Amino acid sequence: MPNRILLVEDDREISQLIESHLTQENYIVCTAFDGDEASALFQREKFDLILLDLMLPKLNGMELLKRIRETSVVPVLIISAKDSDLDKVMGLGFGADDYLNKPFSMAVLTARVQAAIRRATQYIQTDNSHQEDPRTIQFKDLILDLHLFSVQVRGQVIQLTSKEFQILKLFLSYPSRVFTKEQIYQLIWEDDYLGNENAINVHIRRLREKIEEDPSSPQYIRTIWGIGYKLGD
Repeated sequence: MPNRILLVEDDREISQLIESHLTQENYIVCTAFDGDEASALFQREKFDLILLDLMLPKLNGMELLKRIRETSVVPVLIISAKDSDLDKVMGLGFGADDYLNKPFSMAVLTARVQAAIRRATQYIQTDNSHQEDPRTIQFKDLILDLHLFSVQVRGQVIQLTSKEFQILKLFLSYPSRVFTKEQIYQLIWEDDYLGNENAINVHIRRLREKIEEDPSSPQYIRTIWGIGYKLGD
C-alpha cells in the first residue's frame, strides 16, 4: 500500500513539481494551498508524512504544526525558504522532524521523505518472526511500548514526535552508554553530522519538557558535560 503524503505548499508551481515527482516515486500525494485547507484535510484523512511550508496564507505553517502536534506524531518535514537558525529552531521546537531549505533537489527531498517514513514506521510494525522481541522497555516509571509507539510517564500517556521517541528508545536500549551529539544525530537522522547542534539541543529540551518532572534537573536524560547525554543514574 503506497504511503500517503499531505503536501502543504501555497506556490502552485512548486506544489505541482513536488506532487508529480513523489507520485512517480509511488506515493499518494494530497495537496493543500493554505493552512486552513491543510488543517481540514488532516482532520479528515490519515497521512504517513506531512510536507509543510511555513509561509502559508490564512493559517501559517508554525500554527498548523502546533495543531498537528496536539493530536498526532505523524512525521513532519518542513520545506521552507526561511533558512535562519531561529526558524529552524522554532520549527524543530514545535515538533517538526526535519527541515529542508528551498531550493532543494527532488533527489534530496525523496531521500528525506523515505528516511522520515522509515524511522516513523519501524517501531510500530510487528513481525511474526520476532515474537520474542520485548514489547516494552521500562526505566523507573517511564515505559515505551514499541508496538503501539506510545510512551507512559508516571502512568500518563505522553505524545512524542517520531524523533523524540527514537531518541528516548536509543537511551533506554543502551542504559549505561553515553552518546555524543554526533552519535545521536548519525543514529537518529541517519545523516552526516555537520556540527550544527541546534537539532539535538532542541529535541533533547522538548523531550525533557515532556517526560521530566523538573526539566531543569532531569532524572531520565542526563547531560554529561563535554561529552553528550546518557540515561539517568
